[in-house]
Amino acid sequence: MRFLRIGLTLTMLAVAAPAFAGATVHVKLWDKDGDMNPDAKMGMGMPANMSMAMMKIKLDKTVVPAGKVTFDVTNTSKGTVHEMIVVPVADPKKTTLPYVSNENRVDEDAAGHLGEVSELDPGKTGSLTLDLKPGFYAVFCNIPDHFMNGMWATIKVQ
Repeated sequence: MRFLRIGLTLTMLAVAAPAFAGATVHVKLWDKDGDMNPDAKMGMGMPANMSMAMMKIKLDKTVVPAGKVTFDVTNTSKGTVHEMIVVPVADPKKTTLPYVSNENRVDEDAAGHLGEVSELDPGKTGSLTLDLKPGFYAVFCNIPDHFMNGMWATIKVQ
């Protein structure tokens, strides 16, 4: 009987363990052969036909529970370095991130930078774990011109 109780307890802990581990979001940093449009205006909150984007961030989940969230990031590009940065946003449909035009990138500090997977060479991977509160977050690449070429996504934490 004692072994049965121990076995049941261990089984219950094994089943419950993933709930305590937090969520994992698989992120792909993608581009169409590294091509960019220097005049693109596909940044977050801008009216644009995103199907025309030459670069994207693809998330396998767009809603996750609050708490520990791990972003497992893969740069699927064949020849372009990418990165992934996470910032909080109030409303993903209305928010525009603070953009530094002469640098062709988002002002990370002004946007509320929470963490990043720094520059990843093509084919490389990295990860970032954050303790996220309920709300919306933007995930983007901040290599010059990449954000405006559509390399951003949003995620809801609830």
